[in-house]
Amino acid sequence: MAKRRMPKMGGMGGNMNQIMAQAQKMQQQLEKAQAETSEMKAEASAGGGVVTVKVNAQHQIEAITIKQEIIDPDDVEMLQDLVLAAVNEAMRKLDADVEAHMQSVPGLGGLGGMMGF
Repeated sequence: MAKRRMPKMGGMGGNMNQIMAQAQKMQQQLEKAQAETSEMKAEASAGGGVVTVKVNAQHQIEAITIKQEIIDPDDVEMLQDLVLAAVNEAMRKLDADVEAHMQSVPGLGGLGGMMGF
């Protein structure tokens, strides 16, 4: 009875090792990028700089600065609107900075939105 030979994989094992090494490298780059973005902060102002807000990567407000000259007890709504505008702009800026950073990582460009960043 003739012995059956298994077909050769044509170097498939080498390709698989290369793919696994590349995946591991991408995983390391992703982890590094996530660590970097977790330290990011953003700042925005409204009303020509009379209200300034600083936020961190966890979308927590770290500081709100309100210049005294904008405080008008008869127009609280304007101050509320300025604070709201500054907070929203700081959050938008933070999100844009994180997205841009994630897209700048080699091999990860375009994955930021899919990965929940």
